[in-house]
Amino acid sequence: MLVAQVLVYSLFAVLVGRMWYLQVPMNEHYRDLAVANHSQKLIVPATRGQILDSSGRPLVRNRTELVVSADYHALHAQEDNGTAVLRKVAQVLDVPEKELRQRIRLCGPEVSRPCWPGSPYQPVTLAEGVDAKVALQILERQEDFPGITAQQHAVREYPHGERAAQVLGYLQPVTQEELEAREELRVQFSGVDQVGRDGLEAQYDAQLRGNAGVRTLGVNSKGRIIGVLDEKPPEPGMHLVTHLDERVQAVTEKALKRGMKRARGLGRGYVADSAAAVVLNVRNGGVVAMASMPTYDPEVWNGGIDQDDYDRMLSKDAGEPLISRALQGQYPPGSTFKVSSLSAAVNNGSSLDGTYSCPGSISVGNQSFSNYAGRGHGSISLHRAIVVSCNTVFYKFGYDMWKEDGGVTPAKNPKEVMANTARDFGFDAPTGIDLPNESAGRIPDRQWKRDFWEATREQKCKRAKTGYPEVEDASRAAYLKKLAREHCEIGYQWRAGEAVNFAIGQGDVLVTPLQLANAYAAVANDGTQYEPRVGKAFVSADGKQTKEIPPKKAGELDIDDRTLKYLQKALTQVPKKGTAAGAFNGFPQDKVSIAGKTGSATIVGKETTSWFASYAPADDPQFAVAVLVSQGGTGGTTSAPIAREIYEGIYGFAPSEGGAEKDGKKGTKKVEPALPGGKPPSELPEIRPDGIIAAAGE
Repeated sequence: MLVAQVLVYSLFAVLVGRMWYLQVPMNEHYRDLAVANHSQKLIVPATRGQILDSSGRPLVRNRTELVVSADYHALHAQEDNGTAVLRKVAQVLDVPEKELRQRIRLCGPEVSRPCWPGSPYQPVTLAEGVDAKVALQILERQEDFPGITAQQHAVREYPHGERAAQVLGYLQPVTQEELEAREELRVQFSGVDQVGRDGLEAQYDAQLRGNAGVRTLGVNSKGRIIGVLDEKPPEPGMHLVTHLDERVQAVTEKALKRGMKRARGLGRGYVADSAAAVVLNVRNGGVVAMASMPTYDPEVWNGGIDQDDYDRMLSKDAGEPLISRALQGQYPPGSTFKVSSLSAAVNNGSSLDGTYSCPGSISVGNQSFSNYAGRGHGSISLHRAIVVSCNTVFYKFGYDMWKEDGGVTPAKNPKEVMANTARDFGFDAPTGIDLPNESAGRIPDRQWKRDFWEATREQKCKRAKTGYPEVEDASRAAYLKKLAREHCEIGYQWRAGEAVNFAIGQGDVLVTPLQLANAYAAVANDGTQYEPRVGKAFVSADGKQTKEIPPKKAGELDIDDRTLKYLQKALTQVPKKGTAAGAFNGFPQDKVSIAGKTGSATIVGKETTSWFASYAPADDPQFAVAVLVSQGGTGGTTSAPIAREIYEGIYGFAPSEGGAEKDGKKGTKKVEPALPGGKPPSELPEIRPDGIIAAAGE
């Protein structure tokens, strides 16, 4: 009995001690566990920051809409895969049931649009902009709509429609792959998040997104919410202030559209199928405007895009409007490239003080290379060679350098002065702009030619044997077969004709409009190169925090000061007495002097591509403007007038009397400039504590 009593008391003592241990030392631990078992954490998405122009005008903002969404898994867990519920929702929304069935499908290679491009674990959007009465029907009768919700949702709004669409980008639902790849998305995923897909929305997604909040809800045993246990509010995303100016962007896009229309009306077969223009601040690399045609309205992405619209956005017939021709389009630059070729010639020993023969054409091997219209100018200076755009002077430079490097059998280490100078100007590499998917362009040389030959030799050798039976024109097929045989056998050789074409920006040379604008900005800026920047600063939603995005120097042009000044002086005469004189006839160059160069590039099988690259004011440069019109004719006829219209908009000049001529000159009159004072605002717009945005300087 004594042993039994001792055992009982011992067990009782152990029980009491254990109870004390659980209730006192471990009190907080088990309390947290209890709360965790009866709580639910809810991620609260942050309000996305706006995208503003340099004066504070909204380029992208938010609007709140009622959105009806479906739980993908909840619907598919139902016996009929949610068919009955979707039928009821279709009746309430007054939309076809078939459309809702399409929207609930997950996108994939074999699935046509509309479909759901996001994660199956987030609510699938069925309809946006729903009327409040309709949303209330769904909310009040949840037993009739299992798996369906209606809630307020912030939707991106583009107040200027198509303007700067490729620069701004767009949003789309987060995909499962993105959740797995991006931890910052995964840990803050609310279920309704969207992510930037292109442009600034993608480049600065993290800053615009902000930080999601967390609300911890108390839930009873029946799953009902009994209160809020803890709450961490979301931090709104930062507003992105850009270097863009909405008014200059509008002027640029209107000028491009008018210029393309004029080119098509010339009656010479110019189709003007696409175009681009870039306006840079030469003093810091800021992108004041960037336009690409054809374009589109980013609103098309809101609420999901149907298959017809999606196919159109990717189709060549519609001009592939998703592509930004300004930074992704690659074209031969024609004579605008001569700023690089002249610098290369001087770097190679040619004299700035010499005279050079400008015949109507020259022969290299068994080929003839001509000036425009075959016109010669006798013995001229390099200054005049730029002003009248004498091709034959530059052909000779290219040919001489090719021979010095050993021709088709080059020395062990050819100097490749022409190619290396072009790369120094920023060609053949991305500029480093803060936008995704920038193209690098192409500067060919002997090494590029060999690499290209090795990559294509097998295919060409096969064609040299089989020919081109699919080509109906027998003479054309025979010509292509001959070219294939030649490429198969000696396609690695850098030949004289290629070097000659290189010197005037033709052949295999490709640049983007952004690269060309940046090169001319460097010439205007006495050789200093900047990485172009669209983003200028981040400002918090309450205006209390500001983080500027500083300019970034990319380097200096490797040409001496005398050559640079010589080049600058020659460029100022092109719009006055040279190939752009007709386009700038009557422009008040005594008030704003323009320096620039026309370009007319030929591409096999296409019409002439039109260029004009420039900067102004020539005596105190502020802006660089590059204009391209694919298959739009000569630079002086099509692109230079577009550039003139852009400058007129910036500085407040307009054609007088509807552009009527007086004494043979197209007069102008003073109107309100897009940029008062001819300069971008130096101050940031003010974001007040209540969220109101005041224009810069107010």
